[in-house]
Amino acid sequence: MPDEVPQNKKLRLIMMGTGPFAVPSFEALRLAGHSIPLVVTRPQPPVKSRKKAPDSPVRVWANEHQLDLDDPDSINDEPAVERMKLLAADLLVVCDYGQILKPAALGAASLGGINLHGSLLPAYRGAAPVQRALLSGDSVTGVSVIHMTPKLDGGPIIATRQTRIQDHETAGELEERLSTLGIDATLEAVDRLIAWDGHSDLGQRQDPANVTRAARLSKAEGEILWDQPARMIDCHVRGMQPWPIAYTFVSVQSKKELVRVAIKEVRIGDEVPPGTKPGTIVVEGGFKFASRDRFVEIIKLQPSGKREMAAQEFLRGHTFG
Repeated sequence: MPDEVPQNKKLRLIMMGTGPFAVPSFEALRLAGHSIPLVVTRPQPPVKSRKKAPDSPVRVWANEHQLDLDDPDSINDEPAVERMKLLAADLLVVCDYGQILKPAALGAASLGGINLHGSLLPAYRGAAPVQRALLSGDSVTGVSVIHMTPKLDGGPIIATRQTRIQDHETAGELEERLSTLGIDATLEAVDRLIAWDGHSDLGQRQDPANVTRAARLSKAEGEILWDQPARMIDCHVRGMQPWPIAYTFVSVQSKKELVRVAIKEVRIGDEVPPGTKPGTIVVEGGFKFASRDRFVEIIKLQPSGKREMAAQEFLRGHTFG
């Protein structure tokens, strides 16, 4: 952090975000006294039923504080860019927005834009950094704030914060914790930009050799592959929550077809006997599946079309064939 930061200087910030990850840092900047002439968020999804989709967290936050709100179909369209230019903002603050800004949009503010990202860049560039860190079995993750370029998550890193991934922590729980961790990193990045001379290097360039990708999750990825080590299956179950949820199929004697079961919580058990086929079900002393190396005990599950229940309750009503 620079030795002398003009702490009393306040910026005009255009906030750009949609999901819950953005709200804690946006609120911290509001409380710090920075001016917010505009909040930009994604448009409301089309109504597919009589029930309207809930407002996005950033939309709710902006409305609570009576901030001007815009939701263009594309932030890169000329009318959206021109509106931002007319506001003469100092900086764009982007987090969990859902659109990639092109050079014209990034140039709408005099200092460009910063982005709070849920990983230690250059690891896990993309839409699902928190989930991919868990699915990969990482023990450490964090947040990064970058000075934005048109390349997805590719700008120089201005500030980071690091944390250990807790045992039994789901992706949803970790994401919520990282959103809070991001507050200090975002405030530090804004202070650095206040002190920046506009010419010297700002932040640390990312090493292309260490780039990894974090593609958006799909429902199909939720299926558990039992031939993996038990630890990776545990990471898979936690990484798939709150969406799309890990699942497996079981053969039940009373059913003609395999039953799809969502797996919500597991515990790693004893080593499997040599020659045990991965996916083998054992119901003695619990509801267990054999993995490559150890048994994985199911603690909570949800059969298709049913409510969530403890594994023991599921066992009472089913015999496996």
